[in-house]
Amino acid sequence: MKCVRVSRAGGPEVLELLELPKPKLKDGWSLIKVQGFGINHSEIFTRKGLSPSVKFPRILGIECVGIIEETTAENLEVGQQIISIMGEMGRDFDGGYAEYTLIPNHQIYPVMIKGLDLDSLIALPETYYTAFGAYKNLKIHCNDRILVRAATSGVGVAFAKLIKGEFPNIYLVGTTRNLSKKQELLERGFSEVILENYGILHTNQTFTKILDLVGPSVMKDSISHLAEDGIICSCGQLGGQWTLKDFDPIMELHNNVYLTTFYSGNVTTNKLQDLINFVEKYNVNVRPEKIFKIEQIQEAHQYLESSHSFGKVIVKIG
Repeated sequence: MKCVRVSRAGGPEVLELLELPKPKLKDGWSLIKVQGFGINHSEIFTRKGLSPSVKFPRILGIECVGIIEETTAENLEVGQQIISIMGEMGRDFDGGYAEYTLIPNHQIYPVMIKGLDLDSLIALPETYYTAFGAYKNLKIHCNDRILVRAATSGVGVAFAKLIKGEFPNIYLVGTTRNLSKKQELLERGFSEVILENYGILHTNQTFTKILDLVGPSVMKDSISHLAEDGIICSCGQLGGQWTLKDFDPIMELHNNVYLTTFYSGNVTTNKLQDLINFVEKYNVNVRPEKIFKIEQIQEAHQYLESSHSFGKVIVKIG
């Protein structure tokens, strides 16, 4: 089988396309024929050696969409359409960057689809799952004023598409460090685009809901743009800082605001099915912005790391 393995930390050039034997079924696991997977920033961090728990060599990939090829589970069936995300996939054990992968049975989520094409299904985990979780935790109403920081990211674009699916007329503002992407954001449903430089927003506006995908490095600035009784959901760390420093919640949240998050490792079949049902109900266009082949994996990583990357990037197999 074709797979992509990393043997040492480094740039995209350390992503090796190899031919290896298909994994052998073992008790408690299932063999999945992979149809495709998304490329995620966390995999770039891992490839660079910034995930201390990951030991090389490792086949990367924290997600995949596929078909059950073989299984040891009584509640799973050969031929079932499944999604798998997180759970140390591509970190503690080999992940989705392969034509076949072995996954623990408890981490396999069978799903039912009606109108979604395969490219769209591949785009859903982990990006749209995160965006949907944030959408629910922000408790969106039609009269909200919403800000998305790092709006051009996969989760940022996914969030906009989900929001506009249910609330097509809602006021939705996105931030970017590169205003050449402004038109693309407007075409994806954003009402306005704001420049962000060195963690500071170039606006005096306040918002009732904020999705912060940059993370702790800009948290205080984000809170300063949150209206009283507003909610901020921080579920990204694109700013490269993992934790909050010198943060006094009493003083920082003095305006009676709420800080929440969404952890995409909190996965169930029902939650994934809720996402699929939502996308189908509101006819949300979740097709990926860019599709690569597994032979183009280095190019895919280069694109996602570049300043001109935009939205969800997937690799489709076969």
